[in-house]
Amino acid sequence: MMTIKSIAARALLASAAALFVFGSGTARAAIPIQHWTQASGAQVWFVESPSIPMLDVQIDFDAGSRRDPTAQAGLADVTALMAGKGVAASGSLPALDENQLGEAWADLGADFGASAGMDRMGFGLRTLTDPALLPQAVALAARQLGQPAWPDAVWQRERQRLSAAIAESRTRPGTVAALAFAKAVYGNHPYGYETTPESLARIDIADMKAFYATHIQPCRARVSLVGAVTRAQADALVAQLLGRLPQTGTCAALPAVPEVAPLAAAREIRIPMQAAQAQVLIGQPGYKRDDPAFFALLVGNHILGGGGFTSRLMGVLREQRGLTYGVSSSFDPGRHAGAFTIGLQTRPDQANEAVRLARQVLAGFVADGPTAAELQAAQDNLIGGFALRLDSNRKLLGNVANIAWNGLPLDYLEHWNEHVAAVTAADIKTAFARVLQPDRMVTVIVGATP
Repeated sequence: MMTIKSIAARALLASAAALFVFGSGTARAAIPIQHWTQASGAQVWFVESPSIPMLDVQIDFDAGSRRDPTAQAGLADVTALMAGKGVAASGSLPALDENQLGEAWADLGADFGASAGMDRMGFGLRTLTDPALLPQAVALAARQLGQPAWPDAVWQRERQRLSAAIAESRTRPGTVAALAFAKAVYGNHPYGYETTPESLARIDIADMKAFYATHIQPCRARVSLVGAVTRAQADALVAQLLGRLPQTGTCAALPAVPEVAPLAAAREIRIPMQAAQAQVLIGQPGYKRDDPAFFALLVGNHILGGGGFTSRLMGVLREQRGLTYGVSSSFDPGRHAGAFTIGLQTRPDQANEAVRLARQVLAGFVADGPTAAELQAAQDNLIGGFALRLDSNRKLLGNVANIAWNGLPLDYLEHWNEHVAAVTAADIKTAFARVLQPDRMVTVIVGATP
């Protein structure tokens, strides 16, 4: 008679053997995403992927750090953390502490956990679809999602651990630069809140329970699934996963969160610190994910600093001047305008020159846009690498969850390459000139020679 562990091991071998088939097929075929809404209000996005005996699920809620109270920065993060520290007893089912819960998941060869970002709190399940495993994994995930134990003793321990980790991180130049940059770019917006030992001290279990009850409701769920199940199975699984959450019947709108305010003027922040390398961050609020120029900004940033060794910033600061081993630029669009950031490290005595050149490259790009050769190379690179975004269940799930969270068309992935190919140099120049103001950016320099 086979044990649960032996079944899990057998299925894992089968899934590994099937992985190559999945990756090669997905790159060529359209991805049919199905979408529906359950009676509870939960919205579901589903891709049937029968080649691997595995199911990946992501459940997202509008419960990220943008929902943190001002005085309790970190509430969303620690709520997600503590939601996985045990489950409460229910009927004939005994309570499980954090160790017992971990052992239960290990026995099933599956995992389930939560994390919070700026906009959303997400719960992820990965399990094999063997009939001896899948029902148990879904039942355990439903308990963990719907009936967390909220052990106060564990929170006291975790709060001390997190406070110590925060104190240690503040000794690192990279962390110091990132905190100063976020505060300067976002101002009073929740995107810029800093979790501190003091803010953690103002959070207790009752706060987590209240936050969870308000935000983690079936009617607020956006559920993405990729795996070897049918639509009927997927629908039933989602209903079971959400079934232990309170069924409110109504779903009151959450309070609106204000937008990120644009910067009124340039600002330079220098923080003395003994370090072998100076940390430099330059940027400002960027754009929201629903910006109609998303693809122009994506391709343009690839050219400016997101394309690795082929980017313009890398060409000037590293290849031509040898000021840094690496420099990059990025946008972080979300429900609000996430930061545009240029980041680099350099010798402390070279920081001023590196900042001057980075600003010069940025200003030139915003004013003139890319060359025809830069645009073609970026489009070829992005289109050529598109298949790598979808070469596993987990990567495909991330893309489906992106569609779900941002309300994108179901055929978004099928037309992604077309959108990239359609971007013109004029599109990029227009978009960057509208979104970025090189003369009104924050510059943070940690550890540089005055």
